[in-house]
Amino acid sequence: MRRASLALLCLLLNACQRSPVGQDAASAPTGGAASRLERAAIESGAIADPAKVSPVGLFQRSHEAGRDALCVVPGPDGALRFGLEAVFGEEPACRGQGAARRAGDKLILSFKGGDRCIIVAQYDGDQVALPGVVDLACADLCDGRGSLEGVSFPRIASDAAAALRARDRSGDPLCAAQ
Repeated sequence: MRRASLALLCLLLNACQRSPVGQDAASAPTGGAASRLERAAIESGAIADPAKVSPVGLFQRSHEAGRDALCVVPGPDGALRFGLEAVFGEEPACRGQGAARRAGDKLILSFKGGDRCIIVAQYDGDQVALPGVVDLACADLCDGRGSLEGVSFPRIASDAAAALRARDRSGDPLCAAQ
């Protein structure tokens, strides 16, 4: 009885690990690729293709401890510039500015300043999400116990004008015009 149960369990586990019928490992979607349903929705126009949505605009989220804001604007020679602020209550906050670069479904944020802080954020057209772990060089961007780890910024505007109007909590422009 035990051997029969063990054999049945092995068969079930093996069946769960196989590719779906008509789909081999080479054609299976990867982590960055769109699912079949998502591709169909993009082709029909039901949703926008994230690969074609410019990151220029204002991304912002208000919460009980404060407000997180990220602006992305066009810079010289077609480059992108950004400014961000994440507030965690009365004192702790993180802020920085620099250059941004798009790479597929990623937005690479290179901060200006002493230590070379670079954050590779996830970008899907509607949101910029920072990873759960950031480089130690980015700690200088934050006051107190603040951290940029896991902060996300949902899009609220898709134009550079809105991004240029964004202000930090002290009233200074988040993305200064050049």
